Amino acid sequence: MVKDLTEGRPGRVLALFSVPMLVSVIFQQLYNMADNVVAGQFIGDDALSAVSISYPVTMIYMAAALGINIGCSVVVSQLFGAKRMERMKTAVSTSLLASVALALVLTALGLIFCRPLLGLLNTPEALMEPTLQYLRIYTVGLVFIFLYNTCTGVFTALGDTMTPLIFLVASSLANIGLDVLLVTAVDLGVAGLALATALCQGVAAVVSLAALLRRLRRIESGPWARFSPALLRMISSLAVPGICQKSFVSVGNLMVQSLVNSQAAVVPGIIGGFSSASKLIYFVVYINSAVGSSVASFTAQNIGGKKLDRVGRGLRGGIWLCAAVCVPATAFLLLFSRQAMTIFVPAESGDIIAAGVGYLRIVAPFIFIVAVKQCCDGVLQGAGSAREFMATTFSDLFLRVGLAYLLPVWLGYVGIWWAWPIGWALSAGLSVALYARGHWKRVHLLEQV
Repeated sequence: MVKDLTEGRPGRVLALFSVPMLVSVIFQQLYNMADNVVAGQFIGDDALSAVSISYPVTMIYMAAALGINIGCSVVVSQLFGAKRMERMKTAVSTSLLASVALALVLTALGLIFCRPLLGLLNTPEALMEPTLQYLRIYTVGLVFIFLYNTCTGVFTALGDTMTPLIFLVASSLANIGLDVLLVTAVDLGVAGLALATALCQGVAAVVSLAALLRRLRRIESGPWARFSPALLRMISSLAVPGICQKSFVSVGNLMVQSLVNSQAAVVPGIIGGFSSASKLIYFVVYINSAVGSSVASFTAQNIGGKKLDRVGRGLRGGIWLCAAVCVPATAFLLLFSRQAMTIFVPAESGDIIAAGVGYLRIVAPFIFIVAVKQCCDGVLQGAGSAREFMATTFSDLFLRVGLAYLLPVWLGYVGIWWAWPIGWALSAGLSVALYARGHWKRVHLLEQV
């Protein structure tokens, strides 16, 4: 269902729009966590470490896919809010073509440079081959990941968060089942985990694309072009900063992963503990990011519809929604941190559990701070204020990575964990300040087309 976000009470409209996205992100994170859980519970600690080392690399791919998602979503939202349906359809088609082209380029580069990149990450030699297996299979399926994320961005831009949710729930459940099947019954090891992900993403991408094309045919419009250089430039002006922003964050995560890997000889279990605990933290962070994305779509449609006064109320509604998520999640991660770690590894994996519990107890209390940042960033993103959006993210990146290398000088390896809350707090202050300054109100993105 296509939903107009420019009508109705902003807080209520945003909440109803966000709930399917929140559920969608929960299943997306289950999708991402499934490989870790199955690796740790059914294969062994080395398999868990191999999948953990792969994660920051796969996030570079996801950064590019989500960058295109951002670019097309903002442009499509504003064109839809302005009722310019012909240009909106052209923007969708242009985004799909661009996403496939970029995915093919990254597939080639990923297959060529996979081994050198793992070497830069200080990957232990014993883990090199299973990690390579996992990454190469994952890389081959990139075109499906890009197509699926672009389709999801368009559905969200049109105010429809339910359709992507249905596809994602089905895909996530299938992925979990296929993970277990290929590991326990077929005995493919970590290769089975990557193959399950690729197959399920492929089916989700094809079904999502078919549903999107059908949806677009139902929207009345005049003739529209399949491709527009002008719209590609506009989408790129938002997507490229988004790709750079998320890629740099992923590169920063790679640097931190390399730092963590270098501690493996002196801190047993740190690789698996860090990866598993950070997945629990980011399970909540990504739920809040869905609220931020909802705020972005809400902002884009209302700016396109020239209803700027609704944006602030939508932002406040988003922050309250994040608080409803963060408070119980933080309490759970603090009170039941050890039990939470046993999701990934058996209770006897004491070193991994101890490392993960230490990370959770330092980072979990600060999740709400980053949620406020994500909501303010959503306004900047939805308005098309790409420079300010990038500035807030880069500040978070540089602070966290810099502190992760600096603080261990005084605090030992736990200084790596403290880099998260300190970096989040400082970058959140910048996001709030840029929102309050109000430059985003004067971007006027649609005047360019």
